Amino acid sequence: MQIESIHHVSLTVRDLPRSTAFYTEVLGLAPIERPPFNFPGAWFAAGASQQLHLIVHDGATFRGERGINTRDSHFAVRVRSYREAVEFLRSKGYREDAAELDPLQMRLQPHATAGFPQIYILDPDRHVIEINAEKLD
Repeated sequence: MQIESIHHVSLTVRDLPRSTAFYTEVLGLAPIERPPFNFPGAWFAAGASQQLHLIVHDGATFRGERGINTRDSHFAVRVRSYREAVEFLRSKGYREDAAELDPLQMRLQPHATAGFPQIYILDPDRHVIEINAEKLD
Protein backbone atom coordinates (compact mmCIF):
# COMPACT_ATOMS: atom_id res chain seq x y z
CA MET A 1 0.00 0.00 0.00
CA GLN A 2 1.28 3.46 -0.87
CA ILE A 3 -0.53 6.48 0.58
CA GLU A 4 -0.78 9.37 -1.86
CA SER A 5 -2.12 12.03 0.51
CA ILE A 6 -4.42 12.69 3.43
CA HIS A 7 -7.92 12.88 1.97
CA HIS A 8 -9.80 14.40 4.90
CA VAL A 9 -9.85 15.11 8.59
CA SER A 10 -13.12 14.66 10.49
CA LEU A 11 -13.96 16.61 13.62
CA THR A 12 -16.97 16.26 15.85
CA VAL A 13 -18.71 19.50 16.74
CA ARG A 14 -21.49 20.51 19.13
CA ASP A 15 -23.00 23.45 17.23
CA LEU A 16 -22.82 23.07 13.43
CA PRO A 17 -23.72 26.69 12.50
CA ARG A 18 -21.13 28.06 14.97
CA SER A 19 -18.42 25.71 13.67
CA THR A 20 -19.35 26.37 10.04
CA ALA A 21 -18.96 30.10 10.66
CA PHE A 22 -15.54 29.54 12.27
CA TYR A 23 -14.19 27.37 9.45
CA THR A 24 -15.44 29.72 6.73
CA GLU A 25 -14.79 33.10 8.40
CA VAL A 26 -11.59 32.38 10.36
CA LEU A 27 -9.87 29.62 8.37
CA GLY A 28 -11.38 30.67 5.05
CA LEU A 29 -12.41 27.16 3.96
CA ALA A 30 -14.98 26.81 1.19
CA PRO A 31 -18.03 24.60 1.82
CA ILE A 32 -18.42 21.70 -0.60
CA GLU A 33 -21.27 19.33 -1.32
CA ARG A 34 -21.86 16.63 1.28
CA PRO A 35 -23.70 13.34 0.69
CA PRO A 36 -27.16 13.06 2.29
CA PHE A 37 -26.06 11.26 5.46
CA ASN A 38 -28.65 10.65 8.18
CA PHE A 39 -26.76 12.87 10.64
CA PRO A 40 -25.84 16.56 10.55
CA GLY A 41 -22.50 17.76 9.28
CA ALA A 42 -20.65 19.92 6.77
CA TRP A 43 -17.74 19.40 4.37
CA PHE A 44 -15.10 21.91 3.30
CA ALA A 45 -12.32 22.04 0.74
CA ALA A 46 -9.00 22.38 2.55
CA GLY A 47 -6.34 22.79 -0.11
CA ALA A 48 -5.94 21.29 -3.56
CA SER A 49 -7.47 17.89 -2.77
CA GLN A 50 -7.91 17.69 1.00
CA GLN A 51 -11.15 18.09 2.91
CA LEU A 52 -12.36 18.85 6.40
CA HIS A 53 -15.52 17.08 7.54
CA LEU A 54 -17.56 18.32 10.52
CA ILE A 55 -19.85 15.81 12.20
CA VAL A 56 -22.52 16.32 14.86
CA HIS A 57 -22.55 13.16 16.98
CA ASP A 58 -24.18 12.76 20.40
CA GLY A 59 -21.56 10.27 21.60
CA ALA A 60 -18.55 12.37 20.55
CA THR A 61 -15.46 12.82 22.70
CA PHE A 62 -14.20 16.36 23.21
CA ARG A 63 -11.09 17.83 24.85
CA GLY A 64 -13.20 19.60 27.47
CA GLU A 65 -12.33 23.04 28.79
CA ARG A 66 -8.63 22.82 28.02
CA GLY A 67 -6.49 25.52 26.54
CA ILE A 68 -3.98 25.15 23.73
CA ASN A 69 -1.65 22.19 24.08
CA THR A 70 0.64 21.85 21.06
CA ARG A 71 1.22 18.18 21.82
CA ASP A 72 -2.46 17.31 21.92
CA SER A 73 -4.33 15.99 18.88
CA HIS A 74 -4.43 18.64 16.20
CA PHE A 75 -4.30 19.23 12.49
CA ALA A 76 -2.15 21.74 10.66
CA VAL A 77 -2.77 23.98 7.68
CA ARG A 78 -0.05 25.75 5.68
CA VAL A 79 -0.34 29.44 4.79
CA ARG A 80 1.74 31.55 2.40
CA SER A 81 2.57 34.27 4.92
CA TYR A 82 3.07 33.82 8.65
CA ARG A 83 2.93 37.58 9.20
CA GLU A 84 -0.33 37.97 7.27
CA ALA A 85 -1.89 35.05 9.15
CA VAL A 86 -0.98 36.62 12.51
CA GLU A 87 -2.39 39.99 11.43
CA PHE A 88 -5.59 38.36 10.14
CA LEU A 89 -6.12 36.40 13.36
CA ARG A 90 -5.56 39.55 15.42
CA SER A 91 -8.24 41.28 13.31
CA LYS A 92 -10.61 38.47 14.34
CA GLY A 93 -9.87 39.07 18.04
CA TYR A 94 -7.14 36.47 18.68
CA ARG A 95 -4.43 37.60 21.11
CA GLU A 96 -1.13 36.23 22.35
CA ASP A 97 -1.80 37.66 25.82
CA ALA A 98 -5.25 36.06 26.20
CA ALA A 99 -5.79 33.88 29.25
CA GLU A 100 -5.04 30.15 28.96
CA LEU A 101 -8.73 29.18 28.70
CA ASP A 102 -9.81 32.13 26.56
CA PRO A 103 -11.16 30.76 23.25
CA LEU A 104 -9.37 33.61 21.45
CA GLN A 105 -5.94 32.70 22.78
CA MET A 106 -3.28 32.52 20.06
CA ARG A 107 0.09 30.89 20.66
CA LEU A 108 2.85 32.11 18.37
CA GLN A 109 6.02 30.12 17.71
CA PRO A 110 7.90 32.09 15.04
CA HIS A 111 11.14 30.16 15.67
CA ALA A 112 9.68 26.72 16.37
CA THR A 113 11.85 23.65 16.83
CA ALA A 114 9.96 22.10 13.91
CA GLY A 115 11.90 24.36 11.56
CA PHE A 116 8.95 26.43 10.36
CA PRO A 117 6.92 29.16 12.11
CA GLN A 118 3.71 28.05 13.81
CA ILE A 119 0.54 29.58 15.22
CA TYR A 120 -1.86 27.64 17.41
CA ILE A 121 -5.53 28.46 17.99
CA LEU A 122 -8.68 26.63 19.12
CA ASP A 123 -11.89 26.12 17.20
CA PRO A 124 -15.26 26.61 18.98
CA ASP A 125 -15.14 23.02 20.32
CA ARG A 126 -11.55 23.54 21.53
CA HIS A 127 -9.94 21.37 18.83
CA VAL A 128 -6.33 22.50 18.45
CA ILE A 129 -5.40 23.93 15.05
CA GLU A 130 -1.86 24.63 13.92
CA ILE A 131 -1.30 27.23 11.22
CA ASN A 132 2.20 27.21 9.77
CA ALA A 133 4.23 28.73 6.98
CA GLU A 134 7.26 27.53 5.07
CA LYS A 135 9.35 30.38 6.43
CA LEU A 136 9.16 33.40 8.68
CA ASP A 137 8.44 36.59 6.75
